[in-house]
Amino acid sequence: MYWIDRIVIATIAFAVLVYVLWAAPRYLDPTGSDPVKQERDRQWVNTSPYFVDRQACRWLTLCGLHHLRADPASRDYRHKHGQHWLPTPTPDVGRGGGGADGDKPTPRREIPDYVFKHAPLVHLYSGEQFWPSDMRDHITHMDVQLNSTLLDDDAPWGLGNMSRLNDLNGSVFLYSKNDVESRPAWLHSRYNIPSTSSGPGAPDADDRQPVAAALPEEAAITTPHHPHTRPPSYGQSRVVDHLAPAAQKALAAPGAALQGHKPDAQGYSAAPAVLVLVDKGEGVLDAFWFFFYSYNLGQTVLSMRFGNHIADWEHCMVRFKDGAPQGMYLSEHEGGQAYAWEAMEKRNASFRGVPDAAERPVIYSAIGSHAMYATPGDHAYILPFKMLKDVTDQGPLWDPSLNHYAYFYDYQSDDDFQPDNAPELQSSLGLGSGSESDPPVPDSLTPAASNPDAPTSWFHFRGRWGDGVYPLADVRQWRLFGQYHYVSGPQGPKFKNLGRKKMCLAKKCRIRHERDGSGTWY
Repeated sequence: MYWIDRIVIATIAFAVLVYVLWAAPRYLDPTGSDPVKQERDRQWVNTSPYFVDRQACRWLTLCGLHHLRADPASRDYRHKHGQHWLPTPTPDVGRGGGGADGDKPTPRREIPDYVFKHAPLVHLYSGEQFWPSDMRDHITHMDVQLNSTLLDDDAPWGLGNMSRLNDLNGSVFLYSKNDVESRPAWLHSRYNIPSTSSGPGAPDADDRQPVAAALPEEAAITTPHHPHTRPPSYGQSRVVDHLAPAAQKALAAPGAALQGHKPDAQGYSAAPAVLVLVDKGEGVLDAFWFFFYSYNLGQTVLSMRFGNHIADWEHCMVRFKDGAPQGMYLSEHEGGQAYAWEAMEKRNASFRGVPDAAERPVIYSAIGSHAMYATPGDHAYILPFKMLKDVTDQGPLWDPSLNHYAYFYDYQSDDDFQPDNAPELQSSLGLGSGSESDPPVPDSLTPAASNPDAPTSWFHFRGRWGDGVYPLADVRQWRLFGQYHYVSGPQGPKFKNLGRKKMCLAKKCRIRHERDGSGTWY
């Protein structure tokens, strides 16, 4: 009788534990569930060829237990003989092409000075393995997948014509040409590390300049920022076109090079950020800063890793009212946090040569997930007792204002856009030759005057920038208590509700007036 009681109690305790672990992710899931999602999940479970695996997945939420293994951030892909891998330069045509769509004579607006005077400074994690990436380089490593089937993509596509992929009938994903678990070097993007120093010995914000310190004093910069254009080589960038004549002459000298692909203690990275300005009316302007990474490394729970995905879009937003900063939003997984301006950590920096003329907010990027936080340290989420947490510190300082694409976005006109008489698809991908017969692109996104030729088509791409969720049959995949080892890649910046009236991305918006910590795990 004694043993029967013990067995019953143990069985009940196990059943309660399983139920809690099964119900908690569903209760905390802000996206909810629906019949379509349930059917999609049923089909995913059925991809496993093993009966026991399918039943354990359905009843115990233990999927792919036989796939479990270590998933370290860094694998043995080491550079041989000390040589560093660099991305292959791509021309400004075809895939990776960066010209403006259609060369339409659209008026270009100047970016207000206050946007750069209050642009964020980002501390990347000191032990980060997956650094900021150039989306132009990223797509050269991706194929196109339609409804789980790879398509022939011989026709050229790139940042300048990606929106034409929207004409495909079904779910479109960019799919990695490499097995991500082989950790190809382009996932790490180490050549985009903006700094090798931090802390007390790091260069002060007041001393940061957008050009290498080797330039002579008369080679002064004439603009406060440098819009990104693809360099013809990784030794010298075409950003010199935006410099004063003396600076261009200095850079043309033998041995002179603009800092960029090498670690740069001034905060410059060869990976461009994306600045999208959205006018909300009544004096309100939102400045969205988007940061792209080729890989998101998920966090671990009890040494098991969850939430990996190809491609990662993170962002912050500074809200201005009549030119004065009011608050800031930081993307953190599904919800994010909004802060009053006075709560943010700030550093004074020179602007147009005037010392301490710019008050810049400082934010922190978490290791692996790249979620944005207002403070360094541990940040628990979803689970109690810090079982699942992001970690930030004062690692390399990234100044996205030094290298970025800049745009103005009219979300109201974008909602009304309907392509009229779109031409027939010209190939299995719906890609033409880049001629006037290409489907029209919404003009709701216009490049700023600082980069009139910046591509816009990529912004309207509705598909995912990385692989879809791997099936249960894939040896790389498992799912425990509703949490996947690999999830789908994200959509792009356009689908972050840029037209929202509140600062928050979530429906419930609470403005924090202190920055110590970033909320509780629940």
